[in-house]
Amino acid sequence: MSAKLESLSQKLQEHFGDKLKSLKTALGEVTIEVAAVDYLFVMKNLRDQADLGFEELSDLCGVDYSTYGEGAWTGKRFAVVSHLLSIAHNWRLRVRVFADDDEFPVVDSVTSVWSSVNWFEREAFDLFGVAFVGHEDLRRILTDYGFIGHPFRKDFPISGYVEMRYDPDQARVIYQPVTIEPRENTPRILRENTFGDVTHG
Repeated sequence: MSAKLESLSQKLQEHFGDKLKSLKTALGEVTIEVAAVDYLFVMKNLRDQADLGFEELSDLCGVDYSTYGEGAWTGKRFAVVSHLLSIAHNWRLRVRVFADDDEFPVVDSVTSVWSSVNWFEREAFDLFGVAFVGHEDLRRILTDYGFIGHPFRKDFPISGYVEMRYDPDQARVIYQPVTIEPRENTPRILRENTFGDVTHG
């Protein structure tokens, strides 16, 4: 581990101690995990403590762990992962928080800490169904307003639940059950009898 990452890890331990559920260093990057109840407190302090100085949140996304490790995952299902950058100290940090309830995943919004996270949280809400408490405009951002479900969840069907089309008789867009028949495409492989035989070029 580099001296810089060692220094960052020590500072994180000093500031947050027991609030860190885990602290790992891999591939030149530090990842911490915090409980949902401590998430907003930790994020504010990551920005405000001068010796940490994470003034920029560069990304936030949702993650569905339900099939992680080919179904071997036994923990909570939904997480929110943020990537932070300190320009002053030239270091990066990944922060992961799991929602306590798999049926209705909820974590605090950090829009009061970094306004740049607004659309990232809306995307995680839209695609994974994670609700962000304190977000002032939490609504879908990529799917249609009448869309049913959250398409990045691992249990969401590939064809979706409904399809949308324009009905000329009603002169409006309507939703109807999916009419696409599920099918499996198996590619056909054609090989010559001499494939791989170096004597035949």
